[in-house]
Amino acid sequence: MNDAAREAARARRWTAEEEQRVGKQILAAEMRAEEAIREIPEAREVLYSGRRRAERTRSGRVTRLETAIRLSWQLSETDMRWKLPVRRARAAWAEAEGLRWSLAMSGRRIAHGEARKLAGPFMDEADLVQEGFIGLLRAAKRFEPSRGIRFSTYARWWVRAQMTRAIDHTGRPIRLPGCAVEQTRNLRKAMKTFDDAGESYTLADLAAEVGIDLKRAQFLMSHGRTLSLDEPSEDGGSMKRPMEAVLADESVEDTDAMVAEHQELERLMDSFENLLGDRHKAVLRKRYGLEDDEFRTLSSVGDGMELSRERVRQLEREALVRLRERGNIREVA
Repeated sequence: MNDAAREAARARRWTAEEEQRVGKQILAAEMRAEEAIREIPEAREVLYSGRRRAERTRSGRVTRLETAIRLSWQLSETDMRWKLPVRRARAAWAEAEGLRWSLAMSGRRIAHGEARKLAGPFMDEADLVQEGFIGLLRAAKRFEPSRGIRFSTYARWWVRAQMTRAIDHTGRPIRLPGCAVEQTRNLRKAMKTFDDAGESYTLADLAAEVGIDLKRAQFLMSHGRTLSLDEPSEDGGSMKRPMEAVLADESVEDTDAMVAEHQELERLMDSFENLLGDRHKAVLRKRYGLEDDEFRTLSSVGDGMELSRERVRQLEREALVRLRERGNIREVA
């Protein structure tokens, strides 16, 4: 657990009354800012004109208020009449921004908790926590205390939505909508549940488990995966060839890369044998499948070695750090 995670774990959870109180203080500060610049014609045009549809959240109004304050500040540079009201508006807006930040950071436990669940090969936990903070700020901008919903409950959805969107943008060669990413993840979870139980299943069973129709499930399973280089591909002729054959120049061998990879592998194996103790070696062998090509979870490694999951994680980290720092290894999986 890093320092940020420890700080989030120690942070006191706000009560519902505190969330409501700060939410109302934000609304009051925004109202004072709006009242201060209401008499400026250009600001009034931004605040009360141009709405194309009914607003279901506060986000649109807050954005217009911020735009109006910025415009009013620019006008006050040339028109001294608006100096004082703009100054009051900016002070009230700064107060609202500070309260909004405090409200968002009161939910940083949520960001760390969701990041631990979603961390994977595409994005690590630290990057996801940062995306979670963005989600918390978006939630604070939209939070309405009058609805009687706790901010911590309301913000969780925004945090998860921001994280899944970031994973989608970072990890997929073809972007899918956020709802499709979530449904694809649920389909894979259902597959794992059936596999772990040793039960046979069909795509219709997975669709029913997730709560979507069969055609939707077929679409997600066909488009929600990464293209394999071994998959046959049309390259202009009548014969299908693997994508790797289309992309690769088979007439040229990258000798330098092969030599560098071989040297790096030798250095890694020497460091593995000379720098690590028996327990560290055993953890890495089981964790990364160095002997049987079977990747194992921290829990399964711990069960086999009669160690806790946390102790296995510590041993793994110690071993990798030692290999990187003392083994002259550029990168270790």
